[in-house]
Amino acid sequence: MANSSTSRLPVGVIGLGLLGTALAERLLGAGYPTHVWNRTREKADELIQAGAIWSDNPLTACETIVISLYTTDVVLEVLEQMKSGFKPGQILIDTTTGDPTQTSTLGKQLAEQGVQYLESPIAASSEQTRRGEALAMIAGDEHAFEQCREVIDCLAPKSFYLGPWGAATKMKLVNNLVLGLNRVALAEGLVFAKAIGMDPRTALGVLQAGNAYSVVMDVKGQKMLDKEFSPQGKLSQHLKDVRLILEEAHRAGIELPLSQVHRQLLLAAEAAGFGEQDNSAIIHAVEHSRG
Repeated sequence: MANSSTSRLPVGVIGLGLLGTALAERLLGAGYPTHVWNRTREKADELIQAGAIWSDNPLTACETIVISLYTTDVVLEVLEQMKSGFKPGQILIDTTTGDPTQTSTLGKQLAEQGVQYLESPIAASSEQTRRGEALAMIAGDEHAFEQCREVIDCLAPKSFYLGPWGAATKMKLVNNLVLGLNRVALAEGLVFAKAIGMDPRTALGVLQAGNAYSVVMDVKGQKMLDKEFSPQGKLSQHLKDVRLILEEAHRAGIELPLSQVHRQLLLAAEAAGFGEQDNSAIIHAVEHSRG
């Protein structure tokens, strides 16, 4: 996959889960020398075979570093371990779906060291990202965003600059609220169709052609019908996001009744052993729910 180029500066990637791996592949395909790190090194093996460079601390080798970790707590822990590599002028592009209060604090702390921090959560599954269909939500210093615009465009051809730290993370939670409810609505619709004697495959086709359509039907519909839950985005990770959504709603003094029900369904699916499977496995919880 690697496309060597002497004109591109190296980019680091910290975190090689589903999304981080897809982002590293995008960089390699565009010819960026890509320095990668993950807690478990074996996750880097395929990327290294494709041309990536293992680094115990990508901050030491790269001016631009992409971060893709599970939570902001993990981001803070990893950056603490790697802080010897901080240099003024570096730009950290954090694609983690994290906590808005924590990311705002982190941005301010890094700015004091001359390091620019951009929140850049991604709206796309790992497969959509790999295909170049991702959208990035950006918050932080706008000049830093323009400085690394070429890298961000490589990662996500569509992007929105949303303002100061916290704004992009909040927008990602809004996005994931609607996206997750689209998934559970599709699952419930397919279960309902089957229960009343409709062919769920026919129902999916009609839904895709009509005014109830959402992209979720293209991405997750067949996986739900086939019960093929190889992960593009893990169910437990979305449960983490729903918890963050409900925490933010509580801070704002509002109730989110649909998200509360969604959390219970995700908890049920996780308890049934689907946490590490694709988030389309929410259909299992719908099928086995009891009123």
